[in-house]
Amino acid sequence: MRDTFEELYNTVVHRKEAKEEGSYTCYLFDKGLDKILKKVGEECSETIIAAKNGVKADTVGEISDLLYHLTVMMVNEGISLNDVKAELDKRAQKTGNLKTFHQVNRNS
Repeated sequence: MRDTFEELYNTVVHRKEAKEEGSYTCYLFDKGLDKILKKVGEECSETIIAAKNGVKADTVGEISDLLYHLTVMMVNEGISLNDVKAELDKRAQKTGNLKTFHQVNRNS
């Protein structure tokens, strides 16, 4: 079975190791963490707006852009897919995880 996300991750790793002329991924690595984080933030906002607008194809496109930029951030910060999968596995074991929200007493 093909794991597209793993293929993306491996491609981003390869771009970081072997700089390719004209590669947008290499451009992001060259610009550094601030540029990468700016793009993650932009794509996150665009994903929210697309979801609010309710056009599934647009939302899927923005989610894909966000996942790509998150992947670049992960590689830049030395975070592996296994790191994220392990955290997700750990969280999947939790049940009844609804947190009690802080109640504000407006009379005090």
